[in-house]
Amino acid sequence: MKQQLSDYRIVLDHIPIKCDNTSAINISKNPVLHSRTKHIEIRHHFIRDHVLKGDVVLEFVDTKNQIVDIFTKPLSTDTFYNIIRELGLIDVSDLSK
Repeated sequence: MKQQLSDYRIVLDHIPIKCDNTSAINISKNPVLHSRTKHIEIRHHFIRDHVLKGDVVLEFVDTKNQIVDIFTKPLSTDTFYNIIRELGLIDVSDLSK
């Protein structure tokens, strides 16, 4: 991930990943194997390994402010326009027309 960002001349000490699942954040920070995570395959521990190395930081973001929802689920009109505004894809003055 760092290499791909450096190709675009973006240099970060750690890569922030926004997540609205507090359980996933807690599991990524705790290297102890929990009984609930035994079923997770080794290949899925990629993010946890990078969190422990300090390459990636998982940050909590409220579900209402999850911008990626525009790509993953149907949204109400208000939420859709709010996310478009956040992404800078539409000007606020365009909404009044």
